[in-house]
Amino acid sequence: MLIDLKPQLRQEDVQELLALSVFPDPELLEEATVSYETEEGNTLRGLRDAEEDKLLGLIGYRLNEGGELLIRHIAVAPDERNQGYGRAMVLEALAETEPAAIVAETDEEAINFYRNIGFTVESLGEPYPGAERFKCTYVTEPEEDAE
Repeated sequence: MLIDLKPQLRQEDVQELLALSVFPDPELLEEATVSYETEEGNTLRGLRDAEEDKLLGLIGYRLNEGGELLIRHIAVAPDERNQGYGRAMVLEALAETEPAAIVAETDEEAINFYRNIGFTVESLGEPYPGAERFKCTYVTEPEEDAE
């Protein structure tokens, strides 16, 4: 079950995982942190192992006006990867928000994660030299035929 991480946002374990989901830059980490603190509609949830009190993963998202769930950040602790936690967080966010679609922008390293859970992937080119970005989309509602 996902828990609300906003009250714990400045805790070291939350900051470490959030840092994994942003380009390794302290300024970007601070921008992301402040956005969760100040912007209504930004949600930050996480999976915590209650027995060990260990944060396993986190997912940050917002539901836009078009009914799309925009995944802003997602990370799983390095020693907890490949155990289904990332997929579980996406599925729980899907169940909680019931969006028309889920959209994430990512790098090449993460596209197989999204492909493996049913997202379509399209290249966005290289907005930064040498750093190709990808848009990953999962449509949850069938589009109505336009006649």
